[in-house]
Amino acid sequence: MSVSSKVLITGATGFIGRHLCRLLVDQGMSVRAVTRGPTGCVEGVEYRRGDLHDEHFLRASLEGIDCVVHLAGRAHILNKKNDASILYRQTNHDLTLRVAKRALSCGVKRFVFLSTIGVNGKTTVHKRFDEVCAVNPLADYAISKYDAEVSLQGLLASESMDWVIIRPPLVYGADAPGNFKTLLRVVHRGLPSPFMLVKNARSIISVDNLNRFIAMTVESPDASRQVFLVSDGADISTHEMLRALSCGMERRFLSVPIPGFILGIASALIGKQELYTQLCGSLTVDCSKAQALGYQPHSDTYSALVEVGKTYASAVHR
Repeated sequence: MSVSSKVLITGATGFIGRHLCRLLVDQGMSVRAVTRGPTGCVEGVEYRRGDLHDEHFLRASLEGIDCVVHLAGRAHILNKKNDASILYRQTNHDLTLRVAKRALSCGVKRFVFLSTIGVNGKTTVHKRFDEVCAVNPLADYAISKYDAEVSLQGLLASESMDWVIIRPPLVYGADAPGNFKTLLRVVHRGLPSPFMLVKNARSIISVDNLNRFIAMTVESPDASRQVFLVSDGADISTHEMLRALSCGMERRFLSVPIPGFILGIASALIGKQELYTQLCGSLTVDCSKAQALGYQPHSDTYSALVEVGKTYASAVHR
């Protein structure tokens, strides 16, 4: 039996939220979506526009809700002058706790929180990250998410509302924001890849696979009070990632054999060490716990990336 009948999604018009609204409606769930900006256009979704800091709006939005999927958060701050830990904390920690406390008082049964694999760390060397690994959040974003995890579990330790925490790695799709959007643009322009000699391994997850897992955690009693790491289930190098996107876009794939240490030096000289870590380092996860819950990736990573490339190219050419 489902633990929920009506789901509230915060951040519902963001990259992940748009896809999740459609999936949950298709699965027959009743969906209420809240957003600060323009409302979405998924048929069957009840949209409410307002600010989650507004106590009246928040309380009204939570009326009759059984499960909250909290996607709203601050992830990409392009203006470095504003790239301060306090901004991440205000949104990713403080707002999460505000919504959770109000959800608890409104009788919500479950709170699903989307965190990040950054809570575990930036890279893996000898062992995949799993749910029992020691945490090592380094960036302000990851620290704010981990603090929210800890506070959420503390808040609900002896309460009737349970929680689920999901830590995904890079989430990709044709309409993804951030660094993946940059990769799509680079491949579409036919720029050569400098990663031929970089033998890294990355666990990533398609937005469809992630949302299928989120939907499972909304429904499954066995997900109660659990942390999950989830991915496509297979790893891929940055070089192969670009090759797959290029194949989907039907672009000629050019690669240049530049040694990894040269890329490292170059990135340090221009102050892009973080980008070097993301593109050349390895980060792999063990998603066997998610699979034990019943999660099975919809498609393999390479094929999914090819389809993403096709969809992106088609959208650009319209």
